[in-house]
Amino acid sequence: MPRYNENFELSVEDIDLIEEALHQSKRELAGKLVEADASDDAELRAVDQSVRQIHDLLGRLHNQKVFYRPRQQPYVSG
Repeated sequence: MPRYNENFELSVEDIDLIEEALHQSKRELAGKLVEADASDDAELRAVDQSVRQIHDLLGRLHNQKVFYRPRQQPYVSG
């Protein structure tokens, strides 16, 4: 039985490219949802499921990011 590779060597630019591609795919699929008629319910469900999966994956990518916060001085946002 083959195993999955758990060690990835992706740069920050690679992750950014993947994230942008996911955003573009999500926009296109969401546009299909808006323009679609309600007659093809099975297709609408499939597109909606894809949009939800992409949204979930984008959320998981966001949660793995480490944002810069200065340690020497108090943090003031905005």
